[in-house]
Amino acid sequence: MKNKDIRSILSNETARIDKLHKIVEETIKEEQLIMQNLMNPPAEELSRGQKISDKVARFGGSWYFIISFGSVLVLWIIFNVWSLTHTMHFDPYPFILLNLILSCVAALQAPIIMMSQNRQEEKDRKRSENDYLINLKAEIQIRSLHNKMDMLIEEQVKSLFETQAKQFELLEKIEKKLNQNIK
Repeated sequence: MKNKDIRSILSNETARIDKLHKIVEETIKEEQLIMQNLMNPPAEELSRGQKISDKVARFGGSWYFIISFGSVLVLWIIFNVWSLTHTMHFDPYPFILLNLILSCVAALQAPIIMMSQNRQEEKDRKRSENDYLINLKAEIQIRSLHNKMDMLIEEQVKSLFETQAKQFELLEKIEKKLNQNIK
């Protein structure tokens, strides 16, 4: 009878270990796709236009551009105001040519900067997708841990009930023997 009990306990433990292995294998399969996407992001290939728009946006948003463009404007205005007293003026006071140049620069620079910002927005979207995948991976791991814990608790409770039932059987046998010895 004891060998039978030991075998049943061992078979129960083997079944529990098999369940744990199954949960681990399922978790590994679920995480493989996520890890594949995180470890091997698609390589970004930029066209010539995208490279130029990035460079223009980087330069147009720098202090170097602001200071140098402001200096050119100040020099333009000073030269044309000074030339009013002389005969070399090519853009007199309302500075119509300067306004035309500024409008052209703004008209060309704005869409180029927008292209660069759109690409940056796409990068941010991909980064947020990766963050989502990382959070999803953490959630899968937490679920796996919950499943393992639930299974362990279930097995422990089952084992406790089985042990308690065996103890009751032993107590009944002992009680029967005591009753037989007393009579």
